[in-house]
Amino acid sequence: MPKLAIIATIEVAPDRKEEFLPLLMAHRARCLKDEPATLEFEVLLPRDDQTKVMLYEVYRDDAAFDAHFNGSSMKRIREEAGPMIVKLYGTRCTLVE
Repeated sequence: MPKLAIIATIEVAPDRKEEFLPLLMAHRARCLKDEPATLEFEVLLPRDDQTKVMLYEVYRDDAAFDAHFNGSSMKRIREEAGPMIVKLYGTRCTLVE
């Protein structure tokens, strides 16, 4: 089964990005440490849009992403940062190797 890459964009509430980023980076660290099938998790800041944060994530397969999405770290970030997120959207991609 091919690896799954996710490219996600998070629109953050006005003036909340500086508060949001440490929570997201802690989530990233937990995922990379505790989820062996989470292979990459990069946080990107668009230079031309201060309201957005982008993610590039790679998972062993679709099942690994489902485990991540329904896991304890996602639950925690939803609780901690949920009110800061205006919109979240992403694209599932097959990683070509």
